[in-house]
Amino acid sequence: MYIEAHEEFVQHIEAGQMRIRSLSAITVVVAALLSISYLVQIVYPFAVGQTVVAVNLSDPTLLGLELLLLLLTIAWVVVGLRNYRFATDLGR
Repeated sequence: MYIEAHEEFVQHIEAGQMRIRSLSAITVVVAALLSISYLVQIVYPFAVGQTVVAVNLSDPTLLGLELLLLLLTIAWVVVGLRNYRFATDLGR
């Protein structure tokens, strides 16, 4: 009974392996793009010297929010990479 349940579970995992890998790859790409976007927004006012457009780009509250969003997207990249690695290792 236990062996049959285990075999069914393994078959279920293997069937969803490609889907997990695809979703993980998409997650990594989207999170990497978001990370780059947030990083550019943080660095831009210091690199160009333009600090005021419609808002003060060097406002500590805004920078703190952007850093928080950057950390969340980096965590998203890490989770996506771990899921991708898990799915890849599962297929071996």
